[in-house]
Amino acid sequence: MSEALELPEHHHAHTDEPLVMPVSLTMSILAVLLAMVTLLGHRAHTEELSRETQAASRWTQYQAKSIRQHESETASDLVNLVAPLNKERGETLRKKYEQQLEHYTSDKEDVSEKAKELESERDLSARRADRFDGGEALLEIGLVICSITLLAKNRWFWFGGMGIATIGIIVAITGLVLH
Repeated sequence: MSEALELPEHHHAHTDEPLVMPVSLTMSILAVLLAMVTLLGHRAHTEELSRETQAASRWTQYQAKSIRQHESETASDLVNLVAPLNKERGETLRKKYEQQLEHYTSDKEDVSEKAKELESERDLSARRADRFDGGEALLEIGLVICSITLLAKNRWFWFGGMGIATIGIIVAITGLVLH
């Protein structure tokens, strides 16, 4: 029952096809680089989404503080209307609402600054992700063109594929150095 795998008789050493070994090695290297750039792209997109979520949360917090500030302003206005009826109590309430207004105003500024900072980080992550995506696409195209070399037995496809892949690597590297 043991059947051995037989190779066709025309199967010879790679000396008959001088391009097979270098092109196959090139394709393997490009595949590894493609996997690395793809991973970097996925991580950059994840970072972008995380920063977007954090910024949205900060803007929600900012909106809540704005509402509280508005409520304190309204309460302060009401206190100013009724303060003449009981000057001592009116002054106490006035101070209380002035402190709340100061608190909400300063808090809003802090929250706003943090939200803008997160949006800036999100935008940087998006630019990086775009570079990685572009590098990924060019590496894929280079890999496919290199593989055509084995079918067409024309080394110009190999050179063209390596050239396009090199551009893809350069584009991906620019994603790493963006600040």
